[in-house]
Amino acid sequence: MQLLTIGAFARATRLSIKALRLYDEFGLLRPVRVDPVSGYRYYAPEQVERARLVLWLRRLGMPLAGIREVCEQPPAGAADLVRSFWAQAEADVAARRDLAAFLVDHLNGKDTAMTATTTAPLEIRYAALSDIGLVRPRNQDTAYAGPGLLAVADGFGGNWGSAPLEAISPAAASEAAIDAFKRLEPGIVQAADLLNALQDAVDEADRAVLAAAATDSGGEVDPGTTLTAMLWTGSQLALAHIGDSRAYLLRDGELFQITHDHTVVQSLIDEGKLSRDEAASHPQRSLLTRALDGKSKGQPELQVHGAQAGDRYLLSTDGLTTMVTDEELLHILSTVADPEEAVRQLVAQANQAGGPDNIACVVADVVEPARQGDIRISL
Repeated sequence: MQLLTIGAFARATRLSIKALRLYDEFGLLRPVRVDPVSGYRYYAPEQVERARLVLWLRRLGMPLAGIREVCEQPPAGAADLVRSFWAQAEADVAARRDLAAFLVDHLNGKDTAMTATTTAPLEIRYAALSDIGLVRPRNQDTAYAGPGLLAVADGFGGNWGSAPLEAISPAAASEAAIDAFKRLEPGIVQAADLLNALQDAVDEADRAVLAAAATDSGGEVDPGTTLTAMLWTGSQLALAHIGDSRAYLLRDGELFQITHDHTVVQSLIDEGKLSRDEAASHPQRSLLTRALDGKSKGQPELQVHGAQAGDRYLLSTDGLTTMVTDEELLHILSTVADPEEAVRQLVAQANQAGGPDNIACVVADVVEPARQGDIRISL
């Protein structure tokens, strides 16, 4: 068999020698022979097709760990992975597009008050539920849903075991963060100030968490919390997110994660150093890179999403998402029409899988406004 030198293989595949060395390191394109003296790499001609697939996937923006998963699958499975990756990429682009459109309108002076009526204002039906799970002695997760605010938060740290249960609030940090957002219910914030108001609320939540921590007697980890909050404007959902709680959008039968985990493991995935399958069992999977703790000044993600009738949103802490697969989430969210029953089934699914952590989730449906004579109850 006539082998190709690394230079010839690079020319045949349009990959640089530096890229080929990187792909060798990550196990994507191993040379069939390495000279024991010079260390020179040689490739087989039949590897050209795989190399070109790697090239196109990189041009698509897929991280190396994802490419490795694609290359290990048969054609049908590989196609499914590429389709799933691109669907998520489109959802990410859509979120940025909505934010860009919001800013363009703001700069062009087209803002309207959040309470102003439009030709067809939409409404939300919602439900929230927080559960202690099956293992933890206290519940540090908080869920909230109201006419203008949806939020979940996952508190952590503090010396929660040093005082009697009745002496402290086991969810002080998460409750404090969400309470800081409740002032942003409808009728207060103008659309022109929406993003600034979200940032101000995050800053206030950060201070509230620090104040809550001051009442704690100290522990191995300073108290803090994740936070994922969505502010409803009647046609848009403005999102503030920090930590590893999540927000999902179910639209046209597909489920998209619209937040990005702020964890060490997610950083490794983004860098192509870890696959999602490897991340699930990684010892640092819960180690946060950003959170609200009143000290680290971690920056939240701020987004604006254009809402459509028929959209369903899920906000959840990691007590749900680490125990319930995306496929199971999609099944429940797609088949259970009532938001209150949906949150019950989601929590039950997490507990059925072991329930090792507290669980908080919110389900909200975007619906057409009730016509005169209709009866609609918001939970």
